[in-house]
Amino acid sequence: MLVATFNVNSVRTRLPILEQWLRDIQPDFIFLQETKTQDQFFPVYPLYEMGYESFFKGEKSYNGVAALVKKNIQGVEISFGFNDSPDEKNFDTRVLTMHYKNLTVLNTYVPQGKSIEHPDFEVKKNFLARVKNLIAKEKNNLFLWLGDLNVAPDDIDVTHPENKRDHVCFCQEIREVFNETRKDLLDLLRLFNKNPGVFTFFDYRVKNPVDRKIGWRIDHMLASESLAALASNCWPDVRPRTWERPSDHVPLIAEFNFV
Repeated sequence: MLVATFNVNSVRTRLPILEQWLRDIQPDFIFLQETKTQDQFFPVYPLYEMGYESFFKGEKSYNGVAALVKKNIQGVEISFGFNDSPDEKNFDTRVLTMHYKNLTVLNTYVPQGKSIEHPDFEVKKNFLARVKNLIAKEKNNLFLWLGDLNVAPDDIDVTHPENKRDHVCFCQEIREVFNETRKDLLDLLRLFNKNPGVFTFFDYRVKNPVDRKIGWRIDHMLASESLAALASNCWPDVRPRTWERPSDHVPLIAEFNFV
């Protein structure tokens, strides 16, 4: 079973890339972030023609999450938002949960936070605290947390870490919050690749970032111990970043021995 996560940075703009990549890799499930489109404009038909059912919740120009599921896979249940408190924002265009057999996948687009001094930084930390509560309920099951999590947890996850100590996605405080959030989960990529310079985000403002290996690892796949035991590989596919009109993120893929 192949599972992938991909911040597409507009699913309609990136549809040619998504179609080309799906034809090549043919994952069973792919979870999208930052789809940036209202639901009535989501490209349901072309994706269906490629063999995928689409589940999505979006808004104009911002946010948006989706799950694409191969049509031959039956029994998938999807929900949106945290659904944990009527007193807090539900984030239904940033949080998607899929249940399939005894597997649960949590797809999140974690708020970036803007800056350490900005009120959105507190929103980001609270968002991660709510994810932690969800993980606590699922950690003993087959559980996968994936998506654009907007945190690079270690020095090897960024180029020139010494220049990024005050960045909202790399400062010590957010790394500590993130590490506490994920403490019961295993980092699938690091199970199979402990090398520095393995990135999932390449800034548009940098010339030839893939060739020069200038990037960030802020997209993740974090698994419960029981699910990690079924994993046989995990890797980022940087090729789409070199294609015409790419997203600034690349797909991250994991392979599981799961029936």
